[in-house]
Amino acid sequence: MKPRTLTFTIAMAVIAAVAIPGTLVAQDQQHAQKLPYYVVKDLGTLGGANAVAEGISDRGWVVGDADLPGDQSVHATLWRNGVVTDLGTLGGVNSQEQWPVKDNRGLIVGDAETAAEDPFDEDFCGFDYNAGVPSSGLICVGFLWRNGVMTALPTLGGNNAQALGINNRGQAVGMAEQSTQDPNCITPQVLDIQAVVWGPKEGEIHILPPLPGDISAWGIGINDAGQVVGLSGNCMSPNQNAPGATIPRHAVVWQKGTATNIGTLGGSYTFPWAINSKGQVVGQASPPGDTTLHSFLWWKGVMTDLGEIPGDFGSVAFGLNDAGQVVGGSCDQNSDCRAFLWQDGVMTDLNTLVKPGSTPLYLFFGNDINSRGEIAFYAFDQSSGEFHAAVAIPCDANHAGVDGWEEAATDASVVPANNERPRIVLPENIRERLQKLLGFGLIGRGATTEQHNNQSNSNLVKNLDTLDGTSNLAECSSGAASDIADNRPDANKFQLWGNCAVDQTTNKLNGNCFTSHGITGRCQWGAANPQQCPVGALPKSLGGWPCSVTDRVFYDVGRRCQFY
Repeated sequence: MKPRTLTFTIAMAVIAAVAIPGTLVAQDQQHAQKLPYYVVKDLGTLGGANAVAEGISDRGWVVGDADLPGDQSVHATLWRNGVVTDLGTLGGVNSQEQWPVKDNRGLIVGDAETAAEDPFDEDFCGFDYNAGVPSSGLICVGFLWRNGVMTALPTLGGNNAQALGINNRGQAVGMAEQSTQDPNCITPQVLDIQAVVWGPKEGEIHILPPLPGDISAWGIGINDAGQVVGLSGNCMSPNQNAPGATIPRHAVVWQKGTATNIGTLGGSYTFPWAINSKGQVVGQASPPGDTTLHSFLWWKGVMTDLGEIPGDFGSVAFGLNDAGQVVGGSCDQNSDCRAFLWQDGVMTDLNTLVKPGSTPLYLFFGNDINSRGEIAFYAFDQSSGEFHAAVAIPCDANHAGVDGWEEAATDASVVPANNERPRIVLPENIRERLQKLLGFGLIGRGATTEQHNNQSNSNLVKNLDTLDGTSNLAECSSGAASDIADNRPDANKFQLWGNCAVDQTTNKLNGNCFTSHGITGRCQWGAANPQQCPVGALPKSLGGWPCSVTDRVFYDVGRRCQFY
């Protein structure tokens, strides 16, 4: 869930003050008085602990994914009219829907595992990375779901594919493997990847060519005019948990099959998430210095920095509607985020637009918004410590009669100015889980692109910046997915829990253990208990995490450890 990711951790690698234009982020009282209250509804799960709502159509259908009982697998999920529907798989263990899907006719796309093993074990769809479930080693392809039936979409001759968006003309967009084994692909990727459009006729697949000089591309979103937003660059795995994972360097828009580079905010990283019918694009990009990420809105050749909520360190934008309303998350230096609504040049914490005490959910990320102003969320349940899928309905004239409308609005359809809410500080274990789910170095960690990606040496990391004059370790997250409690050593000798480090050269355990501080996120590592991290052992499940702009830590997801 939420690679949104796909794309990137929230923990900070560099603490820096960033100047943001006041006209974009100031909380203007006159503006605040125009905003309605929202009724927030918990959409439920498929029996597991966590779920996420990724997209919402104008029909009010919400799509995303949810853990099954036991939290060892995840399935794409549809919420409509109070009913939760498991969309199933293509014969494998997992499926997911992780991007805004705007089709209003009932078509849903995503990616799902088949029953066949991947001969190259590429882990193309990254379910272990996105949802924290065990890797299955199965082939994963794009799917189209319609009227209760999931159908596999074709590849370009290769094994794997991902479908990420669909428009109201029945055109789906994503990426698919070709049959060519390209030595230029970054490990673990073996086969060439190209951006594709499926449809509108059944079985149709068309390549979207990368920018001149690039060799590969990813398609991400598509509008009803057939404009596509995505990335162009070198051949690399879309699974951001893969060793050495990066993203293609250029954000692009395809118009009639021709790619145009949409530029940057002055840094080296740009990731676009969504495109509306006007051709407006939202996403996140790094300003000069790559110290953080800011939400952006691109339109007609101009990229505008949307800033963040005052007092925060960075922001990410995930969705927008045709009215130009943008939703996403604004985060502080400690990885604590709050969902925002940006409109008319002002970014507002959506939690301040919810009646106090009306829901246990804290709105962490706004993932999508439809033409009626209804918003799909990644929300934190303060009563259970779980992340749930949620939707917020505005208390306006278009929604009179919705359950909770009258109570939430308290006889007023607008929010009073200066309606502050205390922000939530996540528990440490939830923060670490979220950092793993989000990946890509979201904020401050120096979002990793192919321009910046270097290989770590056979030790844990190298060339890491000194942050406070006493340590040469930049911040990183352990991304621990297991909770192994067997044979724990003397707590007086070993103080910190983490994961066994892996030597990238040999792909074996090197005897070190690393973790990140739960508050600052700073990398901490040392000699591991040899019983927990036997030197030379093969990892049970390999994970990777960016510890700075240029370096990644590699670790064994399946082995927990303690160190001094």
